[in-house]
Amino acid sequence: MTSRFAILLAAALAPLAVVSSSVQTRAGGAERQAFENGIVTVRSAYPFAATVDRLKGDVASKGITFFFAVEQSNLAASAGLSLRPSTLLVFGNPALGSQFMTSNPVAGIDWPVRLLVMEDEQGGVWAVYNDFHYIARRHGITDRDAAFEKASDVIGSVTSAVIK
Repeated sequence: MTSRFAILLAAALAPLAVVSSSVQTRAGGAERQAFENGIVTVRSAYPFAATVDRLKGDVASKGITFFFAVEQSNLAASAGLSLRPSTLLVFGNPALGSQFMTSNPVAGIDWPVRLLVMEDEQGGVWAVYNDFHYIARRHGITDRDAAFEKASDVIGSVTSAVIK
């Protein structure tokens, strides 16, 4: 069971190691990368715990429903594995997210929003999420452009809470 967890975790984090097919942007010294596989990474200017707190606080301040946090590093430790700090935040706005599922019910696999906070080998802290335009293409949703744009704006605003 523990080796199965390690394999699943490695598979989930493997896209973060791919840097050859990415787009990097810098705004005000912030680093944000978008990968061809739909993964977006945002480098945090804060330590791990402060990053998690800032993101949760920003979600709350926007009136977005916070569902739960999965302390992945704690789960790994309980399975006898060592994992750098890693927490998955799950939140969303049902009035917005449900629109995507009305266009394609399979899109429910990508909702509510998941935002991974992780620490890399050098101690850098990252906020990682799925690009919403990628999700639209993945599910062939072409009738919700405004909603996907709104979701993109919101996740951009939430993750800006960890950029100085």
